Amino acid sequence: MDRQALQLNPDDVVLVITSAGCNSLDYALCGPRRVHAVDANPRQTALLELKLAGIRRLAYEDFFKVFGHGRHPQFREIYGDALRADLSPFAQAFWDRNGNWFTHPEERGSFYYHGLAGIVARGMRGYLKLRPKLERAIRDLTDAPSVDEQRHIYDSRIKPLLWNKPMNWMLGRQLTLSLLGVPHPQRKEVQAQHHGGVAGYVRHAIEYVFRYLPVADNYFWRVYLRGHYTQHCCPEYLKRQGFERLKGGLVDRVVPHTSTVTEFLHSTPDRISKFVLLDHMDWMSSYYPEALAAEWEAIFDRAAPGARAIFRSAHAKPRYLDRVSVVAAGGRRPVKERLRFHDEWARELTRQDRVHTYAGFHIADVLVP
Repeated sequence: MDRQALQLNPDDVVLVITSAGCNSLDYALCGPRRVHAVDANPRQTALLELKLAGIRRLAYEDFFKVFGHGRHPQFREIYGDALRADLSPFAQAFWDRNGNWFTHPEERGSFYYHGLAGIVARGMRGYLKLRPKLERAIRDLTDAPSVDEQRHIYDSRIKPLLWNKPMNWMLGRQLTLSLLGVPHPQRKEVQAQHHGGVAGYVRHAIEYVFRYLPVADNYFWRVYLRGHYTQHCCPEYLKRQGFERLKGGLVDRVVPHTSTVTEFLHSTPDRISKFVLLDHMDWMSSYYPEALAAEWEAIFDRAAPGARAIFRSAHAKPRYLDRVSVVAAGGRRPVKERLRFHDEWARELTRQDRVHTYAGFHIADVLVP
């Protein structure tokens, strides 16, 4: 979906919010000149650094055990022998403490059951073990060979068991949403536009994914529900061909940075042609509106001619695009007046969105004076 929206080419310089680093590696496979992975959270940078080191130093089989299965019995040994020296001091200290995330016995889960979202996934896994019929149905659904079959499994075996008062209550708790990375401002946006509230919105999203989109290659949901990938259902960088292409040199085009987007843009000499901003502006608009305005000004200042930005929001029409203003010729102007949106194209791509948790997906060309 992002690849279609970005239309990456060999001259592109990309800025992407690092998150877990998967997007950065996926974009690198498209062959842009450089991918700057920027995140204010050093733990996200530490994870990307570990993936970069693994691509450079490990054989494919070991790399897939670590990041595909989410566990490798000899992780401590290969970390010390092959990976640690490639990491920054913060990343070394982080993985020195947390390397056991990859070495738990299979029955205790995988690396993907750690971190905040992982806690919720592990809780869901425990809940399913108490409801074996539902667990078997979800396992059968993720292995279904066709949309028709998965829709039948969902309608007949999952829907009657999944949506009950305890589940609706849990989905409505701010603690659960915070663990999933949904701050209070995004919860308010969801509640404002969906009559069923947060629980109703989540139900709508899940039903769309499992009733209308092929689940056989939906690695986003597989890793969350099963705790691991397969070699046929995983991100491109985890497939052998993608791994080998990255190892052959494309990995060196990914450059991690621990900083805010604004700090990075003020320090880089590069002109950025593609911006991947995820959803962080939702919470910035509530908590740090001045910082959000400064970020947009930095984006406009460092954007290359013809630059494009993609970003997501809990709201189909985020209000900060009207409320936040930036310096422009003749005074200050709302952010949206410095962007040319491709609304119909964004709606079309949203119908293909295999995660399907955001109400708004936005593709905008940056208008550089």
